Amino acid sequence: MSAQPLEPEFQQAHDEVVSSLRDSTLFQVAPKYEKVLPIIAVPERIIQFRVTWENDKGEQEVAPGFRVQYNSAKGPYKGGLRFHPTVNLSILKFLGFEQIFKNALTGLDMGGGKGGLCVDLKGRSDKEIRRICYAFMRELSRHIGPDTDVPAGDIGVGGREVGYLFGAYRAYQNRWEGVLTGKGLNWGGSLIRPEATGYGVIYFAEAMIEYATKGQESFKGKRVTISGSGNVAQYAALKVIELGGTVVSLSDSKGCVIFEDGVTAEQVTAIQEAKIRFKSLEQILGEYSVFSGSKTKYLTGERPWTHVGKVDIALPCATENEVSGAEAEHLVKAGVKFVAEGSNMGCTQEAVHTFENTRKAASSHDTVWYVGGKASNLGGVLVSGLEMAQNSQRLTWTREDVDKELKRGMINCFHDSLAAAKKYSDESNTSTLPSLVKGANLASFIKVADAMFDQGDVF
Repeated sequence: MSAQPLEPEFQQAHDEVVSSLRDSTLFQVAPKYEKVLPIIAVPERIIQFRVTWENDKGEQEVAPGFRVQYNSAKGPYKGGLRFHPTVNLSILKFLGFEQIFKNALTGLDMGGGKGGLCVDLKGRSDKEIRRICYAFMRELSRHIGPDTDVPAGDIGVGGREVGYLFGAYRAYQNRWEGVLTGKGLNWGGSLIRPEATGYGVIYFAEAMIEYATKGQESFKGKRVTISGSGNVAQYAALKVIELGGTVVSLSDSKGCVIFEDGVTAEQVTAIQEAKIRFKSLEQILGEYSVFSGSKTKYLTGERPWTHVGKVDIALPCATENEVSGAEAEHLVKAGVKFVAEGSNMGCTQEAVHTFENTRKAASSHDTVWYVGGKASNLGGVLVSGLEMAQNSQRLTWTREDVDKELKRGMINCFHDSLAAAKKYSDESNTSTLPSLVKGANLASFIKVADAMFDQGDVF
């Protein structure tokens, strides 16, 4: 199955999964699985609808809304809603396709989906954002439910927007139920949900470091470069700091900041506060006193990868395709040993090949162990699944219980990916670290494919 020619992001995500599967021994060991490929590539349902609202000037605006309900073999469709001017069907299909496998790796009963609205919320008032959310949910509410499709937030859809969307659903459907995750703690939300993706990528990377170094190393003393400055990057940075590492960069769409001595927890907290009001990093550095006197360097229009000097760990936590092949080569020369994506498809195919080629060269001192976001950034949806469980029980678990389940789930995902990579590896050099890219694709694909066979989706 090939994607449409005008769907480059989906084509990239699709080809990456297929390439991993074909480069393994899976289809030789169990040929039946090859039959799943053309079926799983097509969404079960794509819903596109008109969203229209009145802006603060009294003018009518309109934008296309989407929900891609990709695969429900493992459970209700589960995946975020993205409100951003770049939203289109290719991006949502790519994200929904990835979500199928990511959700399977959580070990919870969740299918895959994604949705969104092509709109820019920057500069709009709370009242107008409320009107946009109500207009969007007016149509979406017909197609979702706690046992059908459970959306969450994504880029542009934070706690405020989830609140408005939930209120709209409740008004239109006359039901209070766990139809959205990422809710407020006072009305069905889960502790640790805001932190989950950032914490999760660190827990996964911790497992990588422990395995590769036979328990001799950890984040302590490591220099870590992080891109992004939103929710994922913020909590990843805070967890690295807690574990004794030094975070030397953050970024946003306008540029990056290099912290020569490492960002502090207080500085990350200031960024969290300012980003809610859509302030750029450049503005934040100039306006918040917590940055005065610190050794920081702001680079307009740049990403951090070629500016951070020597680093041990790289965590892309911004958006898709944010590490190019050339930047990956620079990171290898800068000494990076571990790369874990906090964003979806954060590395281009050229970057992935660069990292994977170093891994295969077991004798090289430049060996890099890379894992894609399908495995390493599933912490958010894992805790969303735990939120669904809490809603079904009408209970709220403690912070410690949720964090314990998050860490356990991320470590289980690491070991599932590792085991699948070893079992179906076609690499002759057994001394190399297993490919976590292949492992995550294999482990998740087999889980979903088995469910599809059992239910007659593939025959």
